Amino acid sequence: MATQTHTDPEKPNAAGTGENEGTSPVEEVALVVPETDDPTLPVLTFRAWFLGLVSCVLLIFLNTFFTYRTQPLTISAILMQISVLPIGKFMARTLPTTQYSLLGWHFSLNPGPFNIKEHVIITIFANCGVSFGGGDAYSIGAITVMKAYYKQSLNFLCGVLIVLTTQILGYGWAGMLRRYLVDPAEMWWPSNLAQVSLFRALHEKDSTKKGLTRMQFFLAVMVASFAYYALPGYLFPILTFFSWVCWAWPHSITAQQIGSGYHGLGIGAFTLDWAGISAYHGSPLVTPWSSIVNVGIGFVMFVYIIIPLCYWKFNTFDARKFPIFSNQLFTHSGHKYDTTKILTPHDILKQSRSAMKNVKLDIHAKLMKKYKQVPEWWFSILLIGSIVLSLMMSFVYKKEVQLPWWGMLLAFALAWIVTLPIGVIQATTNQQPGYDIIAQFIIGYILPGKPIANLLFKIYGRISTIHALSFLSDLKLGHYMKIPPRCMYTAQLVGTVVAGIVNLGVAWWMLDDIDNICDVEGNHPDSPWTCPKYRVTFDASVIWGLIGPRRLFGPGGMYRNLVWLFLIGAFLPVPVWVLSKIFPEKKWIPLINIPVISYGFAGMPPATPTNIASWLITGTIFNYFVFKYHKRWWQKYNYVLSAALDAGTAFMGVLLFFALQNEGHNLKWWGTEVDHCPLATCPTAPGISVDGCPVFK
Repeated sequence: MATQTHTDPEKPNAAGTGENEGTSPVEEVALVVPETDDPTLPVLTFRAWFLGLVSCVLLIFLNTFFTYRTQPLTISAILMQISVLPIGKFMARTLPTTQYSLLGWHFSLNPGPFNIKEHVIITIFANCGVSFGGGDAYSIGAITVMKAYYKQSLNFLCGVLIVLTTQILGYGWAGMLRRYLVDPAEMWWPSNLAQVSLFRALHEKDSTKKGLTRMQFFLAVMVASFAYYALPGYLFPILTFFSWVCWAWPHSITAQQIGSGYHGLGIGAFTLDWAGISAYHGSPLVTPWSSIVNVGIGFVMFVYIIIPLCYWKFNTFDARKFPIFSNQLFTHSGHKYDTTKILTPHDILKQSRSAMKNVKLDIHAKLMKKYKQVPEWWFSILLIGSIVLSLMMSFVYKKEVQLPWWGMLLAFALAWIVTLPIGVIQATTNQQPGYDIIAQFIIGYILPGKPIANLLFKIYGRISTIHALSFLSDLKLGHYMKIPPRCMYTAQLVGTVVAGIVNLGVAWWMLDDIDNICDVEGNHPDSPWTCPKYRVTFDASVIWGLIGPRRLFGPGGMYRNLVWLFLIGAFLPVPVWVLSKIFPEKKWIPLINIPVISYGFAGMPPATPTNIASWLITGTIFNYFVFKYHKRWWQKYNYVLSAALDAGTAFMGVLLFFALQNEGHNLKWWGTEVDHCPLATCPTAPGISVDGCPVFK
């Protein structure tokens, strides 16, 4: 039974205002997260272990397998989150309820009905499978580059150390910072609210009789999303980038550069594909309105002001020799670059100090106090152990990893410095500014000509932070759902180790057994194993490792003046801080967040202007207009809508891949061409000859 009484979830009044003692000061949290707990619910049951480990292994296997393909596919944890519900209920009906005893530990295969806390812990296991294979496992990218591109004979044990120490290092950071990024009420991790809403929709009965229940709404939207995604996902892909400007001016390069949603500025273009909207910045429905505004400011400044001026007005760095927007590398003559020929801002500091000094505990933190906490030394052992093993690796496998022990220590120091401030930003804005370039820039200057060292420095200095923030996000989900901290620790640690070993095993098997894997220019140009994701990793190692930033940004380098932007970026928060002190009555000034503004264009490419613009419009509709004028609807359905759109799209994406695309049954007609703007990729500088493009004189 619940241990606390909570306010009626259908009453948004006073929520987040601080008038009710213990209520979360964040209105969105107060509206969505239940202020109750039932500590008698079993968590780490046999069902949770079985379904959790199966989900973890299955997801990591599939995500690792598909990431090497020309059409990579990421299977999200939401698929398992929904799939395990009927299985868990079936196990609750059929498993024996007999009590067993093992070394003084009493347990049952079936302790009662399948409950929400079991469901959450299974999802935590599944998240480990996604973070390794889906998008964050950069360590596998480094190993792939070492074996497939640089043809190194890497030792398997060295690979194990790279994969596991990266993850466990991030887990150590997360444990050390949980008191600052999980416990405080202000650190609310917006993306978790969609998860909370989905769990409640799947397990709770609505107390109101007006309209659809959350579960009915979820199922209806999921089915609609599932059916609809057959259009942009297979039958009519042009819906992903609807570039009507190119149709109006089919012979104008400038018009197509402006209007192309895929290769241009995307003015007038739009997408009717939820996967396209949420692909790079996540779901706009779970992002706070203030964050959307900041991202929008940066996006408009960069795409609609800076790029046109630099390209057409000033021809900066001979920009007109190249396409206006592309994710390719080019030579100075405007042709594609053949890589086979070469083998601290002030406002963040203020928020971080606030997180460390003024920890406000809301009702959720108070409810969690009744559970046994995880001792700090449990995380310290993991952190110290991963550091020691990493340093040992730099000595034992010195030739393979190229990164000396002092480079490892520098990477650890970088990660320790930035994880807290970046965590503050993500926990409050749902945006995660990257510093990948800074990490590669630093080590590229110190160790030029060593691409593997560059990759590994990025892994330990930047990617460990990504893993730490992923773990912290899950810890906050457990905090909202009242999962005992020691259960969370066990699930995350076991899931991390299992996922890491399976991840490396699958990758190693594919790299050894598939001929010419990742070799686009080799003997099998039509091979489905072209590794587009890891090609980007390889390109980065060429730019920042082999070529090195000194040749690009040093004295005499073509891009030497761009280095001044580091100083400008460090200074930009100062005027905002000064204005907030001069005009304290202007409450909107402190909401200006320079790192989040810069994030408005940080993902491009591979994100396109159309992706970001559609994300901004969708977020504005739901988190400003709907939130302001239809708050009851927003409270009940907004996050459920986000989860349902994700689920339906993911299910259809998997079905299309296995049933049609993986078998080579691809349609070819006008509607399957993603972008009808062939001239958008053309250079406009005089004398540059590119196939399919006119030559200007």
